[in-house]
Amino acid sequence: MSQDEHRWTFLSNHGHVALVLARDPSARVRDIAAAVGVTERAVQRILSELESGGIIERERVGRRNHYRLNNDKALRHPLEANHTVGELLMSLLDPPSRKQANAS
Repeated sequence: MSQDEHRWTFLSNHGHVALVLARDPSARVRDIAAAVGVTERAVQRILSELESGGIIERERVGRRNHYRLNNDKALRHPLEANHTVGELLMSLLDPPSRKQANAS
């Protein structure tokens, strides 16, 4: 791919973080940051925003966090508000990850 093809993506970093959590609800901030390509600080901010927006719930399990996605939450933009977070994520997940995301 050329340099121009790497300048933008269809999903925001918020969407990428949610996708990582759908694949691994116990992912560490450093692992999320590496997968998305942003700093750990940016991931912490995004997680806080997703939590305050009702997209995720954070639960402390031992020394780690476990995240539960609110798959029934409507997407935020008016153009996509008739679809849910779960619909978007399920369309992007591979079959084994879909099963895990549905179970959490």
